[in-house]
Amino acid sequence: MKLTAKLLVMGAFAAVGFAPAAAEKLIMLHTNDTHSQIDPFEEDGLGGVARRKVLIDSVRANEPNVLLIDAGDAVQGSLFFTLFGGEVEERMLNALGYDIRILGNHEFDNGGDSIAHWMKMSNAELLSTNYDLSGSALGPLFKPFTIKEYDGRRIGFIGINRDLEGLARVGTYNGVKYTDAIEAANAAAWWLKNVEHCDAVVAVTHIGYKTSDDIDDVTLAKNSRDIDVIIGGHSHTAIDPSTEKGREMGHVVNADGDTVLIAQTGKGARNLGVVEIDLETLKPSSRYLSVDSRLDSRVNADLLAAIGRYRAGVDSLNAVRVAASAVPLEQGSPELLNYVTDFVLDRGGELAPGVDLAIMNRGGLRRSLPKGDISEGQIIMMMPFYNYIDVIDIKGSDLLDAFDVTAAFGGQGVSRNVQAVVNPASKKAVEVLVDGKPIDPDRTYRLATIDYLSAGGDYMKPLTKGTKVAQSPNVIYNDLMDYMRASKKKINPSAQPRVKVVK
Repeated sequence: MKLTAKLLVMGAFAAVGFAPAAAEKLIMLHTNDTHSQIDPFEEDGLGGVARRKVLIDSVRANEPNVLLIDAGDAVQGSLFFTLFGGEVEERMLNALGYDIRILGNHEFDNGGDSIAHWMKMSNAELLSTNYDLSGSALGPLFKPFTIKEYDGRRIGFIGINRDLEGLARVGTYNGVKYTDAIEAANAAAWWLKNVEHCDAVVAVTHIGYKTSDDIDDVTLAKNSRDIDVIIGGHSHTAIDPSTEKGREMGHVVNADGDTVLIAQTGKGARNLGVVEIDLETLKPSSRYLSVDSRLDSRVNADLLAAIGRYRAGVDSLNAVRVAASAVPLEQGSPELLNYVTDFVLDRGGELAPGVDLAIMNRGGLRRSLPKGDISEGQIIMMMPFYNYIDVIDIKGSDLLDAFDVTAAFGGQGVSRNVQAVVNPASKKAVEVLVDGKPIDPDRTYRLATIDYLSAGGDYMKPLTKGTKVAQSPNVIYNDLMDYMRASKKKINPSAQPRVKVVK
């Protein structure tokens, strides 16, 4: 490289927060839960694959040992996935040069055969340590671990996932067999350290940082002996190493009293994670690089053109106005959850007479809706899954068990005629009132919900004991658009929470 060109690259590298290369270190750039976020987010302007590429290319230009890793859920969440089923994401991951990837649960949203079709395009090494994929189309694409060697040091990598039962839609993960995540991770890490003679082991996981059950990154770290770094996903946890809280969250003591570094970047690649391993001491450290507008002047024109080939369909959906809202409907807010659950109640009442109540899961609502005009595209991104409204008849005792399940989530959405009190710590519903009366365990209730929940999704196994009465023929976001158009009024739902959380 000519001196002038080399100085220019070094200057660009410093501008995004790196100094020129130092000897004997491994830089692991990482993302998780990017969820088809091809463009920057509308609400805060952060993220976007073109900007991410600027950072990745800058690091690679100045560091000899660089790995780019994704910890799953690269798909589902924008119109690019709705319209093209995974093609855009695979092309972008290849364009950015990912080296190692694992599965997330949303990779299965369109079924294992679908994601296998697109992942055949991947140039990355695909890891799955605790899924037996031999009975699925994904089997030939994945291996249980990989080993990389840098400056005489051997670094092993494994991929760890959650059980898909109760998490993914029934029928989408046929042929995938789950092995206990902690047992498999520890066995693989032991093998890498003691048989393959690796100097460090990195677990790339999609099990969540800290969840309400016993399978998460913190639990894995505490129960491990041979894992040095966990690069995680699933819980959308932002472990910011620049803050005291982030540093505390990112360092967990294992079974031998050693420290395991845990890294996760939140959701949508607003930040690019950086984990650095000193190859002399094997000590890891972590940091964030912000994926923001300061990078716009250096984005790759060819990458923008590649995205542009898919943009017409996305833009056409965003151009069609459906309704207007008098208030912003923020993701996670009572307003959005109340509005959608009431819609499920009303639509359920059209499908079958005598519907008593409705339940909707928070996790099914993936984006905010703005104050003012709302487009088709915004509605689909808010409810992107191929869910259908179900009406089921269910015994009161089973319905109460289902409310106990919702307690672990801090409650789910309930219709306007329901009040509930839940205790997440005990995973119990303290009280549930329907039309002002406690649920009668011996009575049969008619419930409107979505087929994902009625089939046991989000661990709602009690709902599988119900009897299906009716199902909408339309994907839920199409039903919601019809509901909005028919109203003729500005959306202005109640902001009052219907589920009270107690300790």
